[in-house]
Amino acid sequence: MKRLILGTLLLTFASPGFAKTHKDMFEVPCEKLWAAFKDTLRNSGKYGIIGIDNSEMTASYNIGGFLTGKRINSVVLNAKGNSCEMQTQTSFSGLINHDYDDMKKRVQQSLDNLKSSPPETAATPGK
Repeated sequence: MKRLILGTLLLTFASPGFAKTHKDMFEVPCEKLWAAFKDTLRNSGKYGIIGIDNSEMTASYNIGGFLTGKRINSVVLNAKGNSCEMQTQTSFSGLINHDYDDMKKRVQQSLDNLKSSPPETAATPGK
C-alpha cells in the first residue's frame, strides 16, 4: 500500500508537464512582439540562442543548467489580424522550472519597455 501511494505521489509531482505548446494573444502587431521577444532572448541573461529566423519569426533557445539540466524551447509568432499569437513550445515545466510563464512575463515586460521608450529619430546629414 505504501508503494502504491508513493508511486502515485511521485507521478503526480515529478512529471507535471512535458513538451507542451502554449498559445497567447498579444494586442500588438507581430513585428512589435518579435522585437520584444528578441530583446528578451538577447538581454535577459537567461537564454542561450540556438537559432533565430526573422522572416518566419521563429526561434529556438535553451535555458537552465547545473541542477535542472538544459532544456530546449521554441517560439513562433502568427499574425491574427492586428494582433499576434505567440506559440511557446516548452520541453518541461514543473515544480522548479516554469519556462513558459517566465518567458511570457519577460516578453510582456520587454514589450512594455519598448512601448514606453521614445522612438528613435534618424540622424540628419550635415548637422
